[in-house]
Amino acid sequence: MKARLPAFAALAGSGMSGCVGAQTVLDPHGPRAAEILSLAWLLFAVSTAVIVVVIAAAWLAMRGRSDLRAWIANERNVYAGGIVFPVIVLTGLLVASLALMREQMAASEEAVSLSIEIIGEQWWWRVAYLTSDGEPVPSANEINVPAGEDVLLILRSADVIHSFWVPALAGKVDMIPGRTTSLRLKADRSGIYRGQCAEYCGGPHALMALPVRALPRAEFDAWLEAQSAPATAPNDSTARGEELFVSAGCGGCHAIRGTEARAAIGPDLTHIGSRLSVGVDTHPVNPTTIARFITDGQHIKPGNRMPPFRIFSEDDLTTLATYLAGLK
Repeated sequence: MKARLPAFAALAGSGMSGCVGAQTVLDPHGPRAAEILSLAWLLFAVSTAVIVVVIAAAWLAMRGRSDLRAWIANERNVYAGGIVFPVIVLTGLLVASLALMREQMAASEEAVSLSIEIIGEQWWWRVAYLTSDGEPVPSANEINVPAGEDVLLILRSADVIHSFWVPALAGKVDMIPGRTTSLRLKADRSGIYRGQCAEYCGGPHALMALPVRALPRAEFDAWLEAQSAPATAPNDSTARGEELFVSAGCGGCHAIRGTEARAAIGPDLTHIGSRLSVGVDTHPVNPTTIARFITDGQHIKPGNRMPPFRIFSEDDLTTLATYLAGLK
């Protein structure tokens, strides 16, 4: 028995590893996540109580005094324990769940400060900020939101079923082809909250993360204004990078607003240098990681739909990667 204790402890620790760190439901930073955690603790408590009652009844039925075993086996008590007790417990949990959902539905009728369209694709996120002037601001693979304000996320899928989930901010919502779903999200304070596709969508599904960066309103407004503008016109040192991007055919899949690259097959790269990561949260953005993803992306994110581009000389690759990293 003693030899099994370390193995059991290791197994329990591995099970709890999903409850700590940057992607946890036990450290909510938004009202929806806090409500879900409250319901979760209620479920844990009731489930524990039910398990204790069942184990006690089973022990008494096997080891108790003869009069207790006879009482438990009484037909009326069997009906009470097998039908009435579960109905009461499940009804109570249903009422608590509906009360929580009613609060969330009431909140959904309130005005939001920002709407963001998010489309799940294999295996990245297409993002568009829907501004008041009606002109969407495209981005990809992360979202920025104003801290302390409700944001409406309009969720769609371009191919298979995906699922949007930022555990610290809200519950998960499936993204089903042909349907539009939505989610209200609010970050109580500034910070970076890690999201993830929570429905297996094939290939590198595990590498389909989505950072949510909550910024103070003034900082967010400045960021969105910068994102609305085309890419900064290259100076003499980076003009060669834009030329390489266009001549190599990168514009056949990607867009860089303000240049000849206008495709929408892959992520919009207009301001890729201002993002947190390259390859959907696999590496931080800098010339080195961008260059590596261009030439060896299948090793960084196996199965992604971008083929390796090994057509560049070392100098040209450095120039191209530096140009992309400078698009802020």
